[in-house]
Amino acid sequence: MTAGNGNGATIAVYSVKGGVGKTTFAANLAWCSAVQGGRGTLLWDLDAAGGSAFLYGLEPQKAQLAEEVFAREQPATRLIQKTAYPGLDVLPADESIRALDAQLARIGKRKRLAKLTEELSADYPRIILDCPPVMNELSAQIVRAADLVIVPLPPSPLSARAFDLVVREISGNTKRHPPILPVLSMLDLRRALHKQAQEANPNWPSIPYASVVEQSAVHRQPVGALAPQSPAAQAFGRLWAAIEKKLDQRGG
Repeated sequence: MTAGNGNGATIAVYSVKGGVGKTTFAANLAWCSAVQGGRGTLLWDLDAAGGSAFLYGLEPQKAQLAEEVFAREQPATRLIQKTAYPGLDVLPADESIRALDAQLARIGKRKRLAKLTEELSADYPRIILDCPPVMNELSAQIVRAADLVIVPLPPSPLSARAFDLVVREISGNTKRHPPILPVLSMLDLRRALHKQAQEANPNWPSIPYASVVEQSAVHRQPVGALAPQSPAAQAFGRLWAAIEKKLDQRGG
């Protein structure tokens, strides 16, 4: 693991619905943080589908232990795996994560995730959370732990409404919620509805629709490593720069 710099930050990639590119965002932003930003980065998969680890060619080494991290029956460091990229490690999910909401309610520790990320930040200046599309105790804990929430949104006339739903969910779980950054995902300006969505939200960052993003899942590599000059790789790089700017504004 990489030594922390005392300036850690946790970035959650969150949506109330699936299929919006959440895992793609988390995996690629983690690569940007470690490789382009030069910061020790942990990609923590909190979605039972386990997509983030898969995109890095990793699988859980020990079955059904991910939830034990939250019960403090298992240290997170025992489950963390290194990727092929220096400074970038992954804490994979497994099927036990499906019971995490009930477990957190049973434990009764409203800031358990925040405490865990705080401890891990000693080794990882940047922690990226790949969050499940839920509205429950886990999502509430994610909000309490995050310094910034990234919300991928598919381009449509309902994008702003979907974003408002996320803001309401986040606002309802903390008195002072972290900054929230909406991002249009899979943007294809050849499609009229996508173009309208961008025109309606001109200040939102965007990630273009690109076949190289799909190929990155096939090759199990981040876009920046597979096709560094592609528009998608450059868009993720710009998005990460915007994230770091927001963190700097908070003193992160």
